[in-house]
Amino acid sequence: MGRPEKIRLGDILVGQKIVSQEDLRLALEQQKRTGRKLGRVLVEMGFVSEDQICEAIARQLNIPFVNLKFFNTSQEVVRRLPETQARRFRAIVLEERGAKYLVGMSDPTDLFAFDELTRFLKREIQTAVVNDGLLVQTIDRLYRRTEEISGLAKELERDMGDYIDFGALGVGLGAEDAPVVKLLQTVFEDAIQVNASDVHIEPQESKVQIRFRIDGVLLPQTETDVKTGPAIVLRLKLMASLDISEKRLPQDGRFAVIVRDQPVDVRMSTMPTQHGESVVLRLLNQKTGLLGLDHVGMPTDMLARFRQIIRRTNAMVLVTGPTGSGKTTTLYAALAELNTVDKKIITVEDPVEYRLPGINQVQINEKIELTFARVLRAALRQDPDIILVGEMRDEETAQIGLRAALTGHLVLSTLHTKDAASSPIRLIDMGAPNYMVATSLHAVLAQRLVRLNCESCAEPYQPVDLELRWLAARPDEGGGPARFMRGRGCSNCNGTGFQGRIGVYEMLEMTPELARAASSSDTSLFTEVAKRQLEGHTLGRNAYRLAAAGRTTLDEAIRVASAQEE
Repeated sequence: MGRPEKIRLGDILVGQKIVSQEDLRLALEQQKRTGRKLGRVLVEMGFVSEDQICEAIARQLNIPFVNLKFFNTSQEVVRRLPETQARRFRAIVLEERGAKYLVGMSDPTDLFAFDELTRFLKREIQTAVVNDGLLVQTIDRLYRRTEEISGLAKELERDMGDYIDFGALGVGLGAEDAPVVKLLQTVFEDAIQVNASDVHIEPQESKVQIRFRIDGVLLPQTETDVKTGPAIVLRLKLMASLDISEKRLPQDGRFAVIVRDQPVDVRMSTMPTQHGESVVLRLLNQKTGLLGLDHVGMPTDMLARFRQIIRRTNAMVLVTGPTGSGKTTTLYAALAELNTVDKKIITVEDPVEYRLPGINQVQINEKIELTFARVLRAALRQDPDIILVGEMRDEETAQIGLRAALTGHLVLSTLHTKDAASSPIRLIDMGAPNYMVATSLHAVLAQRLVRLNCESCAEPYQPVDLELRWLAARPDEGGGPARFMRGRGCSNCNGTGFQGRIGVYEMLEMTPELARAASSSDTSLFTEVAKRQLEGHTLGRNAYRLAAAGRTTLDEAIRVASAQEE
């Protein structure tokens, strides 16, 4: 294909009977009022999807439409075009075809962009239409800063020399061009691009290793010389207002940074190790927003019941699971629904992970004896309707929370247990009276996170021997045809076969029968009744259903089920 011709999008969509003349007229009126592109206006008004627009343009120009979601891009080929030009011209190099390049463009009729791309690539180009939203995501993912981070780390190694002058370093690091500042800035930018939840900076005997946790799994990012470790830790401590002279004790802090115009809260933890201080940075991207309850992965029938329960005025609702299982995300999704002008909501947390407007959030501080129990007692004098307690850690907190639920408050909290059935027993073991647990506790939601198969490279597979034995030992897990899928690994998922995570849930509702069993001193009676109620709706069974539908692997479902059975 030669140089493209300019076309009118509205005429194409009407001519191909994708939108009506009336739809186009309304969209053009909206475009005049807003000044936005016609395609964006049509999508926002619900007249057409972005993919439909792309396919229509492709048919009109007789060029291919490439769905980047399912296209296995090569980072080496993509980087033939500098990132600046890729973003400026909304273009990405898809394939090398002999003496030509196949270039995906969100607007292949842009004559200026076509000419500039030809000049930059120094080859003839063939164009394809790509979805603009997916194009931006692909550029963010593929133009990662790994090489730049390694280069900056090497530059920092050269600048540090064999000896570190900490006094001079503390003063000099304020300059924006200091290698350590540039290194950290680039690490943060790369972490946000790939949706990392944590950054691990770990000193080893002969190197400092930097790893990212993505979808719950740690992946190596880069390595740098061991001499750079103290400079990196020092700068981070200064940012978090920690004691830079204390290297023998763990420290915790937090700071906020702007990364790619996005506000990011960073929780920092240091720990002395054999070869220096290890640092873990938890990244909380405020711009991504909270998930709604409709998007956390709860089954429809369970979600309807859960919504009814959290609208009660005197109840305790617990969310349970191990660290990193998404408990806080679920609780905040519930709070976001309950957050109306006629409700007073107070949260007691350690630390405050999300910020919600209209809610009174309190950060626990053990150093000044600002404990969960102390803040909870004060919160009850603030006339709240809803209280969120970050965690039921001790007997005093549990009893205050249960009493608050008895006296006309909705109390939401978390607990560390392996499943829903063991949570009421755990409260009783902590010292809470049986009658109070039976009366105040209305529901326990247990959850885990499973990784989702990458949609770009997922393919059917046959379970291996270990998985077949697990299925054979549980003939009741089936209940219908299963289509097991597994990602083979591609550029869209960084070769892991997984992309994103979703919650798996079970919910125990305190029925009158369960309340009577909880009031009994025989805990085995409660466990027996609870297991009967959960039969067919356990964490393991719900994880298996996701695997049978091809959304996750059977191995992920076995991991969830096995953890529950331990």
